[in-house]
Amino acid sequence: MKSPRKLIMAAPVFFLLTLHTLASSGYGNWPDTRHSNGHACIGCVLVVSMIEQLTQVHNSTVQISMERLCSYLPEKLFLKTTCYLVVHIFGPDITKLFRADMNADVVCHTLEFCKQDPGQPLCHLYPLPKEAWTFTLEKARQIVKKSPALTYSRSGAGICSLPFLAKICQKIKLSIQNSVPFKDADSDKYSDFPTLRGFYWRGRDCNDSNKMAYPGRRPDNWDSYQDSNCNGIWGVDPKDGIPYEKKFCEGSQPRGVILLGDSAGAHFHIPPDWITASQMSLKSFLNLPIALTNELDWPQLSGTTGFLYSTSRIKENSIYLRLRKRNHCNHRDYQNISKNGASSQNLERFIESLSRNQLLDYPAIVIYAMIGNDVCSGNIDPLPEMTTPEKLYSKVMQTLQYLDSHLPNDSHVILYGLPDGRFLWDHLHDRYHPLGQLNKDVTYAHFYSFLNCLQVSPCHGWMSSNKTLRTLTSESRRSGKGEVGSLGSSSNLWMDFTLMRWFYSCWQITSGRRCSTSGPTSWERRIHSIRRLSRCLETKGGTEAPRTCASGRQQLG
Repeated sequence: MKSPRKLIMAAPVFFLLTLHTLASSGYGNWPDTRHSNGHACIGCVLVVSMIEQLTQVHNSTVQISMERLCSYLPEKLFLKTTCYLVVHIFGPDITKLFRADMNADVVCHTLEFCKQDPGQPLCHLYPLPKEAWTFTLEKARQIVKKSPALTYSRSGAGICSLPFLAKICQKIKLSIQNSVPFKDADSDKYSDFPTLRGFYWRGRDCNDSNKMAYPGRRPDNWDSYQDSNCNGIWGVDPKDGIPYEKKFCEGSQPRGVILLGDSAGAHFHIPPDWITASQMSLKSFLNLPIALTNELDWPQLSGTTGFLYSTSRIKENSIYLRLRKRNHCNHRDYQNISKNGASSQNLERFIESLSRNQLLDYPAIVIYAMIGNDVCSGNIDPLPEMTTPEKLYSKVMQTLQYLDSHLPNDSHVILYGLPDGRFLWDHLHDRYHPLGQLNKDVTYAHFYSFLNCLQVSPCHGWMSSNKTLRTLTSESRRSGKGEVGSLGSSSNLWMDFTLMRWFYSCWQITSGRRCSTSGPTSWERRIHSIRRLSRCLETKGGTEAPRTCASGRQQLG
């Protein structure tokens, strides 16, 4: 029989590997020590906080609260088994520390999941103890001084170091990093498995043993004998001998929707009842296995490619569902090529996961929505990391060149701009975070500060108490990073109105349109006109006053 140490490392392979990946999602590579430690600290504080609050809510002992938390978890991915093993190893020490009135911050620093590096500030979520921190921490360490549990938290070995897990770890890593399905027998980038970049992310493969059958392709011989484009329409009408695909879809201009996005496009979400003790129940974690194997994203509910109806109070169909409702021949033709931490600067690392054949497939509407990470990072000083206008322009044009060489004619691209993220702080900072609702002790401002201290914030620039930093981030959003004191440089494509009009006028010329002087908030153009667009921008053409379109905006078909 394997030792408890081997079991706790091996059992939750998907769970731990996914968390390991999440730790790296915003930084492009597998996580460095600082970011790994930061996410380990957050995880510990969250779990210990839940145990403490469950004790309050149910007026129970710490041991019973830990077991209650484990009982809520599903059996899938060995989550419940792993939880009980963790309780077996760390439970006695957590109980001792709680009896000594230590809070979650002290517990996690004592067990060494949280660490204060030399010269770095002390990161804590809750108010500091009344006694000096060093005295309190030393007192707590004496309580668990001889505990065998410390050998587990001090170990740097990961689950992927185990020989029998090395291959599956590598395959899952590549699947997540490259944004391609983990299970794809015919290597056509489509899958009949829902998660791990399967059909929750892109249309379901109706024949995973035939790489010529996949969503979005033009029908093979009008799908008289098989469903080659997975839209569920195939066969021949016995009454007149006409293939159903030809009868229902010919001339309807089918087209798919493809999203190139970040965590917002992937619909990253942590349900509040996961971390709200008073709301926690057996139903709370039913979707946890799905979320973990989707990188804590919910693409099936995305506003662009979602195919399931949201259970929230906001009833809004996705763009895909609207296209499908308009034309059922579009069934399953969606791709969500989004990634947590994605930006214009790292899109090239996974854009090749996009699946579209210029000759065999239908056109697509591509939505480019990198809406935050070009100005967001978790670094203490995020300004130097922000994308400059020159780099943004270069990478966007590089992406358009790639799309031009891979998408069928009559495809379209829609570019989304960056929002003003100051609304996050303005509307949330004084509200209680789910962790603070029970005892009224943790606001979003406290939680943001904790993430910033650990340098794992999704956007330090906007999720900061520093108003100047929030303003600089928003100005950089509009103008690109400039020198301090020179916000809104006129040489900047993101802010300067003249250059914005120049870009839009060039788009109008290349697409054969001349519309309003102000232009839309996002740009749409014919993809096969990219060479004309490049020449126009290079020569600063299109600066004459726009004329009114005679025919108005073309419908998307």
